[in-house]
Amino acid sequence: MNMLFFGVFILFSLLILRLGIVQIVNGEDYTRQLERTEEVLVNTSVPRGKMFDRYGNIVVDNQPVNAITYTKTQQTKQEDMLAVAKKLSALIKQETDRVTLRDKQDFWIRLNKDVAESKVTDEEKKLLEEGELSQSDYDALIRERITEKELDSLTDEELEVLAIYREMQTGYNLSPQIIKNDKVTDEEFAQVSEQLSSLPGVNTMVDWNRAYPYGEAFRSALGSVRAIPEDKIEYYLSRDYTRNDRVGTSYLELQYEDILQGQKSKVKTLTDKAGNVIESQLIQNGERGKDLVLSIDMELQTEVEKIVENEILRLKRKGTHHLFDRAFVVMMDPNTGEVLAMVGKQYDEEENEVVDYNIGAFTTAYEAGSSVKGATVLSGYQDGVIVPGETLYDEVIRIKDSPPKGSWFASRGPQYFTDTGALEISSNGYMFKIALAMANATYTPNQPIDIPYSAFTKMRNYFGQFGLGVETGIDLPGENTGFQTHMNVDAGKLLDLSIGQFDTYTAMQLAQYVSTIANGGYRIEPRIVKEIREPSMENGTMGPLLQEMKPKVLNRIDNTKAEIDQVKRGFWGSFNGAHGTGRDFIGNGYEAAGKTGTAEVVYFGPKYEPGTTPEETTNSTLVGYAPASQPEVAFSVLAPWIYENGSDRNREDMNEIIGTQVLAKYFELRQKRMNEEGTDKDTEVDVAEEAAEDGN
Repeated sequence: MNMLFFGVFILFSLLILRLGIVQIVNGEDYTRQLERTEEVLVNTSVPRGKMFDRYGNIVVDNQPVNAITYTKTQQTKQEDMLAVAKKLSALIKQETDRVTLRDKQDFWIRLNKDVAESKVTDEEKKLLEEGELSQSDYDALIRERITEKELDSLTDEELEVLAIYREMQTGYNLSPQIIKNDKVTDEEFAQVSEQLSSLPGVNTMVDWNRAYPYGEAFRSALGSVRAIPEDKIEYYLSRDYTRNDRVGTSYLELQYEDILQGQKSKVKTLTDKAGNVIESQLIQNGERGKDLVLSIDMELQTEVEKIVENEILRLKRKGTHHLFDRAFVVMMDPNTGEVLAMVGKQYDEEENEVVDYNIGAFTTAYEAGSSVKGATVLSGYQDGVIVPGETLYDEVIRIKDSPPKGSWFASRGPQYFTDTGALEISSNGYMFKIALAMANATYTPNQPIDIPYSAFTKMRNYFGQFGLGVETGIDLPGENTGFQTHMNVDAGKLLDLSIGQFDTYTAMQLAQYVSTIANGGYRIEPRIVKEIREPSMENGTMGPLLQEMKPKVLNRIDNTKAEIDQVKRGFWGSFNGAHGTGRDFIGNGYEAAGKTGTAEVVYFGPKYEPGTTPEETTNSTLVGYAPASQPEVAFSVLAPWIYENGSDRNREDMNEIIGTQVLAKYFELRQKRMNEEGTDKDTEVDVAEEAAEDGN
C-alpha cells in the first residue's frame, strides 16, 4: 500500500513539474501561438492556357505586360486607401469607364460629408437612432437626393482617384488586386517602382494579356477574357475564384473556361489578432492553364476570310446591292465533324469596311432555298412516298387562294424528272409533289387543299435528322437553331418548306447537313476543339496530349446506302451534269458534288424600318463536298439578301463565286502541305454503324 501511495506521489510531482514548464518556461511562446488567430489562403492568378490550330501554330498566346497592383491587409482603413489612390493618380493615367453611378455617389458623400448629412431631416436621423430606419436605407436616402449638378462637380482628377480607389476596394485582404495592366507605360512603371516606399500596399509586377498572332482572323469565335461580370460574381466565387480574377466571357474562352483557367498558386498566410503577417507558406505551386488544339486550319481560315471580304467589297463598290451586307462559309471534315474554317464577314456602312462576323455562321439563320432539296428527297424515301429512280411530273402547282408555285424553268412547260434529274436541274415541282404526298393530300389544280399541321411537323422531324432546324452540337455557346413559324401554315407554306423557303438555317447547320450525306448518313457533331494538352515547358510548342476529342455521332439518318448514293448522284449532276445549276465547279482540278440554292425572301434585316413594306430579295446558298467519290471536305456558303427578286439585272451567283474559290484554296493548301511533308498527316476516321446507334 505504501508503494502505491509513493507511485501516485511521483506521478503527481511529474505532472506539476510539466505544468510549471509549460506555464513558466514556454508560457510566452504558447501565448503568442494562441494569438495567431487567422490563417488566410491567398490565390495568385496564373496565365491562361494557349490555343493552337490543327497544325501547331499559336492562335492565342499570353503576352507579358507591366502591371501595378495593390494589396490591403486587415488593418488597412478606407482613409489609407484613399490617400494612396490620390498619390497613385499623380503617377499613372487611369481610365474611368468602369466607374458606376453608385461609385460616384458614395465618393461624393465621402468628399462632402456635411452637405450629405444635411440632405436628411432630423426626423429621419431620429428614426435611424431608434432603429426604425436601417443604415442602408438611411444611406440610400442620401444617395437619392444627390443632384446631377453635384455629381458633375467631381473633377476629372477626382474621378481618376475614384477609379483607382474602386479597384483597391474590390480585392480581398492580402490578395494582390490589379489596379492597371492595360497600356502601362514604361514611364508609369518606373515612377511607381521608384516611389513604392511611399505607397503602402502598391507593387509593380509583370502580368499577362491575351495576344493574337493572326490578328483579327477567327477573332470573334475565340472569345474574350475580362474581369468577372457583375451578374456572375457569386457563381465564380462559389468555384474558388476571386473578385479580381479574369475569366472567359464569350465563345471559346467561355466554353472552355475550366480548361484554360489553370491552377493558381496558393499561399497560406498566418496573421495575429491585429492583422500583422507572421508567416507565409507556399502550399501549392501555380500552373498555367491547359492548352487547346483547335480543328481550325488558320492558313485556310485566313485565306477564306480574304475571299469573302473581297467579294463583299466588290459588290458594295457597284452600289447596286444595297441590302447585301454579309456572307458566311463553313468548311469541315465530313468524317470527323472537325471544323476546318468558319468564316463570317459583315459590311459596316458607317466605317465603309468589312468586319469580323465569324460567330454569325452559327448564331444567325436565313432561308436556304434549294440547297436543302437533298433532305427533301431523302425524307420522301423515308416516308415511302417515292423510291430511288422514281419519275414525277414537274408542273406549276396552283392551289386556290395561294400564289402559283413552280420551278425556275416553268416557262418551258411541264416535264418529267427522276429524283437525280430533279436535283441536277433543281426542280421545285418534284419537291412539291413529295411534300403533297407526305401530307396525304390530293392535288387538283385551282382547288383548295387541306394540309394538317402534322405535315409540317413530319417534314421538320425528317429535316432534323440532318441537323436542319435543330442544334448541331457545336462546342460553342449561343447557337441559333433557326426560326420555325407556327402561324400561317397553309398548303403553300408546306411547299415552300420543301424547297427551303420557309424555315431558316445557319451556315453551320447546312454544313452538317451536307456532311451527313457525304459520309454516308451519319450526323456528326461539329467541333472547334480537337485536343486538350498539358502546358509545354518550351514556349511556342505543344505539351503532352491530355485528351483527344473523338468524333461524336448524333444519329444516323433512316435511309439505306442505296438511297443516299442516289442523292449523291443527283448532287454530282448538280455540279457536273449537262443541266446542272452548279457547273462553275467543272474543270477546277477536282471533282465536287453538291447543291446550289436561291431563296426568294422578304427582307427584315438591319435596314428594315418597322411600319414600312419590306423589300423582296434573294438569298444565295451552296452546299457541297469534294472529292465527290471520297469526300474529305464539306462546305456551305450562305449570302443573304444578295439581289432584288424578279430581275436578273443585278443577279450575282455569290454562292458559286465564293464556293469555287474557297474549295480551290483548300486543295491548293492541301497539295502544298503534301509536297512539304510527303504525306497528309490527317487520319481518316471511319464511323462504325454501331457507334452511330449508340450515339458515340
